[in-house]
Amino acid sequence: MKIFLLTHERELHRGTNTGSLAVEDSNDIVERILWERVNPDKDLTRLIENNEAVLLYSQGESSSEVSSAESSAIIEEYENIIIIDSTWQEAKKIFNQSAYLKNAPQFTLKTESDSLYKLRANQPKGGLCTIECIIEVLRIKGQDKMASELSLKFYQFNG
Repeated sequence: MKIFLLTHERELHRGTNTGSLAVEDSNDIVERILWERVNPDKDLTRLIENNEAVLLYSQGESSSEVSSAESSAIIEEYENIIIIDSTWQEAKKIFNQSAYLKNAPQFTLKTESDSLYKLRANQPKGGLCTIECIIEVLRIKGQDKMASELSLKFYQFNG
């Protein structure tokens, strides 16, 4: 399994970026790819074209931002998961400015609780931060030990 964080350049310099926690301690399961509007990552676009990757969207994003192909993709059927790693506002722009992402099957992460993340404002209700999404994906995929380890790191970081 591989989780690709499609990361906005500004996130690389933000102390509040939770994706960095996962990249550091995920035994190479989580890989960061820098998002470039005019030069998309060739490996990522190939995975999407071959229907080998799913784009994760959490329920905090409104359906108007998700293409009409918003599917009920079954995340368990994919070994490659793409998560947009940026602020909510930047994530919308990344999605809207990246035609190839609109071609990806999409999975909406539905959780029982709201985000615990408190280091950034303007989070939509039901929206999770990057590491919370990663933790949920790891749990779905049966990677409970790594999910617990990342949960602890997130708790300490968010504290």
